[in-house]
Amino acid sequence: MHTKQNLPITLEEAWNFISDPKNLQIITPDYMGFEIQSGSDRAMFPGQIIQYKVSPVAGIKMDWVTEITHVKHLDYFVDEQRFGPYALWHHKHFIKEIPDGVEIEDVIDYKVPMGILGQLIHPFLVKPKLQEIFEYREQKLNELFGEYKPTTKETEGVLKSEILN
Repeated sequence: MHTKQNLPITLEEAWNFISDPKNLQIITPDYMGFEIQSGSDRAMFPGQIIQYKVSPVAGIKMDWVTEITHVKHLDYFVDEQRFGPYALWHHKHFIKEIPDGVEIEDVIDYKVPMGILGQLIHPFLVKPKLQEIFEYREQKLNELFGEYKPTTKETEGVLKSEILN
């Protein structure tokens, strides 16, 4: 999965928000029952372990443990699942300055569990659920920071947000 969203804020504002694990709860739909259990009490650093409770399907609570594996201040960070609902979860978060704001890009490589059964339910349950979560995130970030409206000629054709696959 690959998403991009432009916001009318500074690089520092974007970094401070997206790199703070406590803000994940704000940009995750309420029905997911997302609760941070531990690991969000310090600024982000490589090796940081964050533990959550989440209810991705039918209100069933499960543990999700991620590790922040890479951090380049004001540029990107990577979180990887160590335990949780996926067989593999590798999530790269990039931010960069653009005219009149920032571009936030998420690149997520994941694999569903349960072999062939997981592959069968992926297009009907997992992929649409992930798209829904990122659409919610886009809406929430727009509510918090405003919608990106480029004012320079060179950015008039840039899409505000897109899900690339």
